[in-house]
Amino acid sequence: MEYVALNNGVKMPILGFGVFQIPDPFACEKSVSEALEVGYRSIDTAASYGNEEAVGRAIQSSALPREDLFITTKLWIQRNGLEGTLAAFDKSMKKLKLDYLDLYLIHQPYGDVFGEWRAMEKLYQEGRIRAIGVSNFQPDRIVDLMNHTDILPAVNQVETHPFQQQIANQQFLKEQEIQIESWGPFAEGKNGMFENPMLMSIAQAHNKSIAQIIIRWLIQRGIVAIPKTIQKSRMLENFQVFDFHLTDGEMEMVQTLDTQKSSFFDHRDPAMVKWLGTRSIE
Repeated sequence: MEYVALNNGVKMPILGFGVFQIPDPFACEKSVSEALEVGYRSIDTAASYGNEEAVGRAIQSSALPREDLFITTKLWIQRNGLEGTLAAFDKSMKKLKLDYLDLYLIHQPYGDVFGEWRAMEKLYQEGRIRAIGVSNFQPDRIVDLMNHTDILPAVNQVETHPFQQQIANQQFLKEQEIQIESWGPFAEGKNGMFENPMLMSIAQAHNKSIAQIIIRWLIQRGIVAIPKTIQKSRMLENFQVFDFHLTDGEMEMVQTLDTQKSSFFDHRDPAMVKWLGTRSIE
């Protein structure tokens, strides 16, 4: 496994396992248990995914020392303000059955993010969280948060894949010493990701799958990736990406696929902002 060092010195695996869209408790627990068996040590969940309890059971049933794991969860929008965030954190920790969390993220850049961040700073200073960060924040929202708070975000988790490469955003985050993390590294197969002729030719050159090429491409850019699958064979496949390297030419070839547009939705679309802001997870 390779690691990145966050801006507070905490080491984070560059490859983890995501559980978005695995709401079924049995399937989620089984998937996390199998991912841990394969060798994943970083697990990414969120309050809004509805599967923190299943993740917690899988962690508890494993024989792995807690210090070997890196667990991330996220705060949903309705938990606005300092007190609400503290209560939401306690609820997530109870579901996960953990004494401390490795990374806590503000899931969306809406609502009282400043009150939420002050609560997260408090939890961090108390040692209940090893690192705090954000998700889906554009550079202007990062700067605004930095201007009015004390602790710099350690991570920004954003949509990053061959069709939305976040090149300028990554450079901005690097300058701020904030680690970029990819959600949706495969874009859920949209835009013919797994049939793309260019990606297929690179995969054939290395005797690897397109999924492995995408993960390797992210790793070589220094981007943390958290691919999701419920098939153990795919977990193994996605994990076997540390035995080869893409050439500079191949990295440049993948860069030509960038559309600089989301394959899902625009976080600045008023209709989407309204929907996210009114979506309740209770």
